[in-house]
Amino acid sequence: MRSIIFHISRTVALFCVVLAIGTGPAAAQSPDRPLFMNENGLPTLAPLLDQITPAVVNISVESRQTAEMNPLFSDPFFRRFFDMPPAPQAPAPRRQMSAGSGVIVDAEKGYVLTNHHVIDTGDRIVITLKDRRRFDAELVGSDPGTDIALLQIDAENLTALELGDSDRLKVGDYVLAIGNPFGLGQTVTSGIVSALGRSGLSVDGYEDFIQTDASINPGNSGGALAAFDGRLVGINTAIIAPSGGNVGIGFAVPANMVRAVMEQLIEYGEVRRGRLGVVIQDFTPDLAEALDIDTGAGAVVTQVEPGSAAEEAGLQPGDLIVSVDGRAVAGSADLRSQIGLKRVGTEIGLEIIRDGSTMTINATLREGGTVAAAGDRQFDRLAGAELRNLQPGDPDYGELEGVLVTRMDPGSRAERSGLEAGDIILAVNRSPVSSVTELRRELSRAEGALALTVQRGGARIFLVMR
Repeated sequence: MRSIIFHISRTVALFCVVLAIGTGPAAAQSPDRPLFMNENGLPTLAPLLDQITPAVVNISVESRQTAEMNPLFSDPFFRRFFDMPPAPQAPAPRRQMSAGSGVIVDAEKGYVLTNHHVIDTGDRIVITLKDRRRFDAELVGSDPGTDIALLQIDAENLTALELGDSDRLKVGDYVLAIGNPFGLGQTVTSGIVSALGRSGLSVDGYEDFIQTDASINPGNSGGALAAFDGRLVGINTAIIAPSGGNVGIGFAVPANMVRAVMEQLIEYGEVRRGRLGVVIQDFTPDLAEALDIDTGAGAVVTQVEPGSAAEEAGLQPGDLIVSVDGRAVAGSADLRSQIGLKRVGTEIGLEIIRDGSTMTINATLREGGTVAAAGDRQFDRLAGAELRNLQPGDPDYGELEGVLVTRMDPGSRAERSGLEAGDIILAVNRSPVSSVTELRRELSRAEGALALTVQRGGARIFLVMR
């Protein structure tokens, strides 16, 4: 009975929302019937979906991977002992297929948005439209940091979705999720925006997710999150799925973030992020009390990189950044995302609180990364280690240059790898690092096993981390 009441309540709520939208093209065709009402007088989203769904496509990705062979099977003695033929020089590559979704955002130029993880490592990308036409797609550019990729197809008579203003979304707004779950074909689900500004998830990069309870499942990645006005407000990207399927918590990259990334992918083929040159952490109630600051949110500057845009602008450790270009900063992840979407050479206005006084300073972003947040996931393999720069001439460490491990969380990943408090990280895979910023850069480049050159007491050792 409870479930029946729930469904009735939701239908009534949807009916009220539909009527509140007003009249539109469908009403002009049938003046005696409001928009989203069928011939039986029942609420329906079919007219809206007729406009939206042709812009959502299925994406199939073909990749070739070399099969790994057990080392025993490559051993000549082992093969001779078991009377096996000589081992082949190299295993034949295997063809793998994966599927996802995409959204046409420019019908004239054939631009299609999707997720980076959908097309990553793909050798061939094929887009299938709702009318079953198929086209080979060209990769214009891809940004792992936001998990956004831009494709292009040469096709006519396309339907595109207009990008909406995701900053105007509010919790409780109705949305539609459209994609290709489990490779079944185009599927539409509905729900509400259940949260905004989500970060700290298991997806690397710049996070400012829209959370929704509209069903999103594997294969929906890259599909559309659309508002009831027919505009694209997000690209569906991730889910929390303990059982492997939808549990009512899905995430989408907001349209305003997508727009900023897409513009740079079209212009450069990549995202050229500006760099502020600070290390930050969340502003907590304890910090508010310690710094005697009465404000709700922001990001505290803990370190300013020498010669950076931040130093030139006059930022200092202890400054609390509360807004960027008039947009409030919710925390360190939010600041990182805001800065990370701005181009090299962009001048930004930072509203800060210093010693109880509010001021605005301007900074011109330079080439490079962005801000580094304490706990930044680029440091995943060093999770649990608290780090700071080791300056030349430090009385306890002489002329050593590197990154000092000041504290270690018991049982953390870094501790399990053998790192200890008091260690000095001198190099990553033999590339010297003299600051946390350089360490972050080298970690982002490293693939596979990670070899840290560490000074521990009077000995210099290698630590291998995976």
